[in-house]
Amino acid sequence: MTFVQDHGLWTAAQADAAREVRERCDPDRIDTVRLSFPDQHGILRGKTLVVSEAVKALTGGCAITTTMLAKDTSHRTVFPVFSAGGGFGMREMEGAADVLMVPDPTTFRTLPWAPRTGWLLCDLYFRDGRPVPFATRGLYRSVLEKLSERSLDYVAGLEVEFHVFKLDDPRMAPADAGQPGAPPSVSLISHGYQYLTEQRYDQVEPVLEILRKDILALGLPLRSIEVEYGPSQCEFTFQPTAGAVPADLMVLFRSAVKQICRRHGYHATFMCRPRIPNVVSSGWHLHQSLRDARTGANAFVPTDGPGPLSALGTGFLGGLLTHARASSVFTTPTINGYKRYRSYSLAPDRAVWGCDNRGVMIRVLGGPGDPATRLENRVGEPAANPYLYMAAQILAGLDGADRRLDPGPSADTPYEAEAALLPTSLREAVFALREDPFFRTALGDSFVDYYTHIKNAEIERFQAEVTEWEQREYFEIF
Repeated sequence: MTFVQDHGLWTAAQADAAREVRERCDPDRIDTVRLSFPDQHGILRGKTLVVSEAVKALTGGCAITTTMLAKDTSHRTVFPVFSAGGGFGMREMEGAADVLMVPDPTTFRTLPWAPRTGWLLCDLYFRDGRPVPFATRGLYRSVLEKLSERSLDYVAGLEVEFHVFKLDDPRMAPADAGQPGAPPSVSLISHGYQYLTEQRYDQVEPVLEILRKDILALGLPLRSIEVEYGPSQCEFTFQPTAGAVPADLMVLFRSAVKQICRRHGYHATFMCRPRIPNVVSSGWHLHQSLRDARTGANAFVPTDGPGPLSALGTGFLGGLLTHARASSVFTTPTINGYKRYRSYSLAPDRAVWGCDNRGVMIRVLGGPGDPATRLENRVGEPAANPYLYMAAQILAGLDGADRRLDPGPSADTPYEAEAALLPTSLREAVFALREDPFFRTALGDSFVDYYTHIKNAEIERFQAEVTEWEQREYFEIF
């Protein structure tokens, strides 16, 4: 018996996929396989195994240290891992002990940009077969199971903005190392401000074509490639997918774009607002709906009445707005991301909705008879962990549906509407989550305390820095 068999970790579909993975992991075609899991930030971490060992790890798992779950965005360990409970309140997390990465065989791919290399997404388990409670992919899957109990599927389409720069200097001198290291020096690939013009697209097409070919070769459901408003800014959109797939898609897409660009002399960043002159912030707009698992029908389409949404969709919308402040740390988890929330900027600054209005937080699209009826949440940043972003959306939306929360009237002038303002800083967002009884119940106290501890560690490092603004403002005058 293997670890997977002992603990009944796979579905029948995963067992079938595992047989195909073994066939595809032929040493004549594949040399190595990357085993990766999405960490608390949605960053892929893991190990690369030679193909024979990867086949063994498919059912036996691969050990990895628990300190991977203790890192902030500088990769610093911010928990006292050698104390009792490792800072997590769990003996299994003490002493930088190991957990097991167990591959999900349905995620196997070969990487087009890395010769003879396979890739598998993994889940984390303790040695006794229990899922690690701080692993966000597992958390998201548990939320999807709750949705499945209602005979509903979560459907999401991704609209992701990001920046691509020409890499001038990777800053690899020994003095540039650190946690974090010095950022690379870059230059623009376009001046920006010619939104969706064909001429500007043709200017940046060489690098976008490299990305397009490899993204499609990965099997990702790419829909469109667009030149965005800002300098060196672009947008990729994807067809709607269901369940865990859209979150898996996002982590693979981000990782692929960064790796592909780097191999071709470019630097891609999903940072919301890079410190580049004339920059325009990037957002991640999440298009979402619920689907009846029995009929395949869109459960947000209204069947009676003049409204744009069904009763379920209306309540779901009410839940997203009600819990908008507390969920902001999941939709916008970085200090930098809050610099995007500016009035009259095509980014939201308060919890309001509207029909096909790009100034609101939730843009309602579709209506009676439209099977594509959906809610577009425009609040997220492209650096968000997709598992936490989507889990928070489902939990908040279902709470609204269960309590039949009224989203109020459409905000036709969104930046003037009387509504709860979104947090203006990560610290404000962390406070909103820590004090929120709903998410403490839905996600558990231990996870909320764990995640806010990491975010507070980042905030404290930021506040200890003397910024260029402070030096310029005070050094001469005082």
